[in-house]
Amino acid sequence: QQLIQFVFRSGLVMRPIFNKAKAQPKRLVMAEGEEERVLRAAQVICDDKIAQLTLIGDADVIAEKLTRYGLRLKVGKDIEVINPLQHPNMDAYVAGYHRLMERNGISPDYARTIVRGRNTALAAMMVANGDVDAMLCGSIGRYNRHLQHISDILGTSSKAQKFAAMNALVLNRGTYFICDTYVSPDPSAETIADTAILAAEKVAQFGFTPKVALLSHSNFGSFDTFSSRKMRLALDLIRKRAPELEVEGEMHADAALNPQIREFVFPNSRLKGEANVLICPNLDAANIAFNMVRILGEGLPIGPILLGTSKPAHILTPSVTVRGIVNMAALAVVDAQQQPAIYDVAAE
Repeated sequence: QQLIQFVFRSGLVMRPIFNKAKAQPKRLVMAEGEEERVLRAAQVICDDKIAQLTLIGDADVIAEKLTRYGLRLKVGKDIEVINPLQHPNMDAYVAGYHRLMERNGISPDYARTIVRGRNTALAAMMVANGDVDAMLCGSIGRYNRHLQHISDILGTSSKAQKFAAMNALVLNRGTYFICDTYVSPDPSAETIADTAILAAEKVAQFGFTPKVALLSHSNFGSFDTFSSRKMRLALDLIRKRAPELEVEGEMHADAALNPQIREFVFPNSRLKGEANVLICPNLDAANIAFNMVRILGEGLPIGPILLGTSKPAHILTPSVTVRGIVNMAALAVVDAQQQPAIYDVAAE
């Protein structure tokens, strides 16, 4: 019964995203096209008309697996399949990738090896060239390896100096967004400010009013350490760049989540009510907090949501469920709906 309630609650959280995605489906490529969870998610994505799907993999292998798993999708009809060894645009992708990476010690031959042999690199080149609008990867392999290809090929947007990752947790008491759970080991105050602003924008897409807390071991100046000073500086930067954003810090997690505690220790806080966007001072804190609360609170995760990319791209994790893939596909489509005109790397 509790699981059913959680699933229902997560469906409510994702409803605005799904409604937007279905209103204007975009072209989405999924890098691990032969993976079972990806194929099962593809069936849901096509049934619900969330995206126009392209899978990377061998068409014969995918067709055989679709039959084996009892799925109704047909290669060439419902989904497009791209074989890295036979892609008609491979020469253009290799040339584009080499132009991006030639001053990083990448030879033309090695560029071909990477684009043909690493599905995430191929997916990113497809996005960069405008052949698809968004990408998902990461259901297999290490997060950082996927991120490196996205960084090399797509890079960051004008709103961010670096990438960041945000995870949502749907709990009985509400939905909370935690940053940065996967990317920056020790972000600067500038990066934290970028992350908080980007996270607030993303949270608004879910239909929530973002209430941002900058977390620390220090509570409104109770400690004067490098970490606490970093969070204070981040607060100053955020208020200059996004004065309308409801944000406060640096503060303890209990003060962020309990208005009575915050009122007692800092009655002049600009943050009212309970925070729903929790910005941690480093990767250790964010990742530990996310996984601890997920298990102890029996929460349903959404994400990781990659922030700061120049074009829509998200990296899943090997533990992702079929529902998690579907959720992120919808979010990638909504990201693509908000993109400006396609930027053609190959024409550079």
